[in-house]
Amino acid sequence: MNKIKNIAVYLLFVMLTLQAFTLSAKNRFPKPEFESGHTQPVTITPSPRAIFFEYLDLVVLLASLTLISWFVMKKRSRKGVFGISVFVILYFGFYREGCICSIGAIQNITLALFKVNYTIPLTALLFFLIPIVYTLFVGRTFCAGVCPLGAIQDIVAFRPMPVKAWLEKVLGIIPFIYLAFAILYAATGTDFVICRYDPFVGFFRMDASFAMFLIGGLFLLIGVFIARPYCRFLCPYGALLNIVSRFSFKHMSITPAGCINCKLCENACPFGAIDMPVPHKEKEKTEVIVRRYVILSLVIPVLIIAGGFIASNFHENLAMVHHKVKLANEIMNNTNYGVIGKDAIEITAFKSSGQTTEQLYTEAAAIVDEFNTGSWFFGGFIGLVFGLTLIGLTVFKYHPDYSPNKANCLSCARCMKYCPVLPEKK
Repeated sequence: MNKIKNIAVYLLFVMLTLQAFTLSAKNRFPKPEFESGHTQPVTITPSPRAIFFEYLDLVVLLASLTLISWFVMKKRSRKGVFGISVFVILYFGFYREGCICSIGAIQNITLALFKVNYTIPLTALLFFLIPIVYTLFVGRTFCAGVCPLGAIQDIVAFRPMPVKAWLEKVLGIIPFIYLAFAILYAATGTDFVICRYDPFVGFFRMDASFAMFLIGGLFLLIGVFIARPYCRFLCPYGALLNIVSRFSFKHMSITPAGCINCKLCENACPFGAIDMPVPHKEKEKTEVIVRRYVILSLVIPVLIIAGGFIASNFHENLAMVHHKVKLANEIMNNTNYGVIGKDAIEITAFKSSGQTTEQLYTEAAAIVDEFNTGSWFFGGFIGLVFGLTLIGLTVFKYHPDYSPNKANCLSCARCMKYCPVLPEKK
């Protein structure tokens, strides 16, 4: 007991010492002086979240993933998945206000890889990796109901309608393009576009702009009829899990035993993620198969190079999103600073910073060079996605029964109740 008291007294002494030091410290970075009569507003710095609560988020994530995986893989319970979804919306959605988020953590990972002066928070790293590990073992159970963005869409899918297969394929490319944009802008330190344009965080925080409230509302309204539009046609983290899930060791199945091809589950999936039985077709000649693979092996490198070349020609346009490049462009085109609005405030702040225009131009040029390099990878990645999608459309796949597509299946367990086959008794 005495040891505990001594520790408490010691900690109190340290805190009082630090507070006294802070109050007596000199202002090393004085406020900028504006010539326009601007008054510096009072800054309110929120208190950092306690370490205990950060790790509590990780515990809740692990518990939710484990429980929902058990409901999907063992209990085959749609009600269990729905219950986890409601809890996640309340906790990670409204209580944690959509942050920290596995989807947005893509940007933290990218920034840490490309900017040595950025230290990624441990929670962001783990929130990014843990769902990927679970996906590698049991499929996309994170998407089933642990992601608050997916969960809120799942509970409003009241009258889902099927989407044409060809349209599903075309729209399915968009998440990979969005992922490429997010990585490019995070790697160059431009912006975290995933967080900025998250359609549902505005609902969770109740502080979004009218435009983002409108976009989020439209997603939910569309989600009543087109199930999970953000998850299927926009989510960049879903694009990553789409790739990882293809190699998952286990995956949910529609039937607990052998499929009897009763066709009852044929239209059960609102996401179009059930592969229908495909009968054997006549065996193709060897020279035909070889010719097809030779053509595809030549087409993909061409698409990668073409994508990189096209994107590199627009690298200056892509770089204009960066605030320093935009500022340099404004000053260069308005030598007398004859601008108004937000740009005028930024230019006035720059004039008061003491930095020369030559220094600004040098920094902006270096950023544009980063975009020139990054745009080659950006365009090449998109070309690769188009090439692999083309292969997926041309390569024959034999399916003897109804089975979930491991890449697109969100493990929501909706289809299980349609199967009349009973679990095998052990």
